[in-house]
Amino acid sequence: MIEADAEAAGAPPGTGVLRLAAIAALGLLLLVLGGQAFVNGAAGLALALGISQRVVGLTVAAIGTSTPELAASIVAALRGHSSIAVGNVIGSNIFNVLFVLGGVATVGPVTGSLGDFRGDLVWLVLFSALGLVLVRTSRTIRRWEGALLVTCYAAYLVRLAAG
Repeated sequence: MIEADAEAAGAPPGTGVLRLAAIAALGLLLLVLGGQAFVNGAAGLALALGISQRVVGLTVAAIGTSTPELAASIVAALRGHSSIAVGNVIGSNIFNVLFVLGGVATVGPVTGSLGDFRGDLVWLVLFSALGLVLVRTSRTIRRWEGALLVTCYAAYLVRLAAG
């Protein structure tokens, strides 16, 4: 039963639990190492270009860390599992706010002024409300609505670049 479910989800047939656990552990190790390299590269980019770490975090780091979620959601949607795609987005945001931010704060204090992010938080709430309205109206996000969301993000980036 479990192996059939794994195969239905896209795992190669005949893959044992130990092998899958080893692959997951290796993936996690590579993710941690890649994360370290990514943070070092993003910080170096900010210094080299004279960009604030806030802007790099809101753009380069956010896009880089969300790309795997985008890929997983696209695959889920193409396979007809749109609930997984939507759940991935919602779950990831909840996880980032509660677990990632909370976990970082348990390791060391997170310093900074909330006022520095006030405008970004307003946009976050507005864009989240827009996403909620789009999903609630017909329980489907159509292509034009998806294009609207992508356009909103592009407008946010333009606003961020303008300072």
